[in-house]
Amino acid sequence: MQDKEEERSLVNVENKLTKDGFTADFRVADGRLYPLGDDRHQGYTPEEVTIVDFYRFEGESNPDDMSILYAIEAADGTKGTISAPYGVYADEQIDEFLKRVEDLGKNLMKGHK
Repeated sequence: MQDKEEERSLVNVENKLTKDGFTADFRVADGRLYPLGDDRHQGYTPEEVTIVDFYRFEGESNPDDMSILYAIEAADGTKGTISAPYGVYADEQIDEFLKRVEDLGKNLMKGHK
């Protein structure tokens, strides 16, 4: 029962962010952030990205199901999300990129909750 509630909350957060214009899905490769499905995009550097908000999800029945959903806005106005597992299954490339963004002081909290 708990897992279904958490799943709904993740879906609710994603739906809210989509309504707020965060429609792109991002991935990190080679130290840059890329919109999925846009193979010609040159990717955003940490200097071109702002973390607008983030949401942490933890699996009640399985502690390995831990992730953070980041709402991100790029300098050109592109808004989207990236999900990053944390803990044992953390993705080093995503973590490193987002840490560089945070180190630049580009993590804003706009209260999309």
